[in-house]
Amino acid sequence: MDWIAGIGRALDYVEAHLTDEINYEKVAAVAYSSPYHFQRVFGILCGYTLGEYIRNRRLSLAGAELQTSDEKVIDVALKYGYDNPDSFSRAFKAFHGVLPSRARDRSVSLRSFSRLVLKFSLEGGITVNYRIEEKPEMILTGFKRHFTGTPENRYEQEHDFYVQSRVNQYLLKGVCGDRDNGYNVITNIGDDGFDFYIAQQLDNWWTENLAKGLGYDEISSEFEKIVIPRRLYVICETDRMRYPVTALPDLRRKMVNDWLPSSGYLLADAPEIAVTHWQYKHGDDTHNQSRYIELWLPIEKYNS
Repeated sequence: MDWIAGIGRALDYVEAHLTDEINYEKVAAVAYSSPYHFQRVFGILCGYTLGEYIRNRRLSLAGAELQTSDEKVIDVALKYGYDNPDSFSRAFKAFHGVLPSRARDRSVSLRSFSRLVLKFSLEGGITVNYRIEEKPEMILTGFKRHFTGTPENRYEQEHDFYVQSRVNQYLLKGVCGDRDNGYNVITNIGDDGFDFYIAQQLDNWWTENLAKGLGYDEISSEFEKIVIPRRLYVICETDRMRYPVTALPDLRRKMVNDWLPSSGYLLADAPEIAVTHWQYKHGDDTHNQSRYIELWLPIEKYNS
């Protein structure tokens, strides 16, 4: 399965239909893929959901058209898929920073979002250490935030989420008594982004009481139970380093770009998990260099 070539065909199709209603199933079919698997791979390799990419391309072209032509705003809005002028104005301002009515002002700078171009080069010949495991059902306890926008925005959102939720993190770690491990769960992946959980694995007694709120209303209201179904995963690890989270995006892309196409597996419609191993050692400053993250990507057999 040549995902790069498939994405290239899909991008050509999208570019040719930016002024039409785009059916995501058709886009995936052009790449010889299922809609879920295509959108998941597209998001990991390209950094945007398919919907975000299409919206950004349309708004970029709409801005250029308003700036260089005498077309009415309403006509440009309709051309690029906005039936409501108000929704077009909101989207245009969010993307360009100004209302469409100001696009022809020479003092205004508009934002350009160029189409993705795939460049083919000789690759491969690399070593990827991985293992495939079937994990039993797992119950985590945590709290979430929905992330949207560009990859850069998501990194900022994730950073802000961690900074702003220190109290909840300390509560969870205090309850579970595990300082060495932490869980992030990505789920409910859709066109507008995904849910991102910070979680811990608690013992059964605490999980039941937090879920039911039996005498712990103030604590349990902050958290929810996350049921991870029994699933087959491909598991790989970052290098040991001070901030392994910075290596996670490249590891994810490497697995999808280099390992997945020749593996006989597809990404499954199930939660993705990152397990951070902090490896605290009291009185030893070298523990910062021993941190690493296990990436668990849900997979299923590919049936051609």
